[in-house]
Amino acid sequence: MLNSSFIDCFLPEGLLTHFDLVDLLELGEVSTKKMLFEIHLDEKNELPAGFSANEYESKGFLPSSTIQDFPIRGKAVYLVIRRRRWRHKLTRKEITNNYSHVAEGSRLTQELSDFLKATGRDPRRYDK
Repeated sequence: MLNSSFIDCFLPEGLLTHFDLVDLLELGEVSTKKMLFEIHLDEKNELPAGFSANEYESKGFLPSSTIQDFPIRGKAVYLVIRRRRWRHKLTRKEITNNYSHVAEGSRLTQELSDFLKATGRDPRRYDK
């Protein structure tokens, strides 16, 4: 894991409460010759409230989604977020965390919260 204390200053407040910083890349777009930051975040392995670790097992991540955040020093910023999924050991029903409560507490922007709670949605992609 990367040291996330500095980058936390540039991310939506509270995001690193639920996600681990996995990678920070500075990339260039060939067509526009503009630089950008790509910040990779993985959801922490914490079951949603009210579910027992004895009944559910981690089944990895949903497909990653990429969203654009506010620029940093004139460079575009993309958050590449992987949300976890867990499966009930007997029924095989899958669950994910719901982040609707986060926006109510104003710890993340409403737009980011809407993105996080939407599962299975095709992400908006960009050309690298």
